[in-house]
Amino acid sequence: MRNERLRIAVAAGGWTHATLAAQAGVDAKTVERWLNLGRTPRRVTAFAVAELLGEDVFVLWPELRQSKATRSVSPELVALYERRADVPVSLFADLMAQARQRIDVLVYAGLFLHEGYPRLRELLRERAGEGCAVRIAVGDPDSLNVRQRGSEEKFGHGIESRCRLALMHYAPLGQLAGVELRTHGTTLYNSLYRADDQFLVNAHVWGANAYGAPVWHLRRNGDGGMFDMYAESFDAVWATAVPVQGG
Repeated sequence: MRNERLRIAVAAGGWTHATLAAQAGVDAKTVERWLNLGRTPRRVTAFAVAELLGEDVFVLWPELRQSKATRSVSPELVALYERRADVPVSLFADLMAQARQRIDVLVYAGLFLHEGYPRLRELLRERAGEGCAVRIAVGDPDSLNVRQRGSEEKFGHGIESRCRLALMHYAPLGQLAGVELRTHGTTLYNSLYRADDQFLVNAHVWGANAYGAPVWHLRRNGDGGMFDMYAESFDAVWATAVPVQGG
């Protein structure tokens, strides 16, 4: 089916198949298919062509309205929680208990784990004893970024003491083979909890406490997805973090 709206716009602007194709970065045969067969270009290309023609992209290709609304959700997204407080602590513990290769934790304090699951330290000790590599990065209580976060969350100096308490909880693990404990002073955009190919990502929202911010549960599905993005983010922070003495 011919695209009459597009044909009129092309003719009115004095465009040929070749000139429009050259400006849009496609070949002339592609433009011909848009015009004569009613094919729809990729979204980015469609917007560029509409701008060239001085037309509304949705007038030229009305179907793009629907395709935008029905865009699929990432296949890596297992669940989305409105608040961290809605996530049972047992989920964090269960994922770590199932891990066989790697457990990564990036937080400022994350004391809710110890408070909600008192066996956390023993669980990590067990996993490390069975060959699972454990990396834990806790906020440096003397970091300006940690202090700033406390101010933004209305904690005052509370977050600094919580970082120190978190270090006390984890410190005994630092003597174990397979466990690394570090402190970091980075801006914490997300708290990350990794167990092998699964992540729990606790977003941080300015002015809100972490327990009131969303969490998404991801499961790795191939290369280059959301999971890999957060894994790379953890590695980047880890590279700047300072090993805890004896850890």
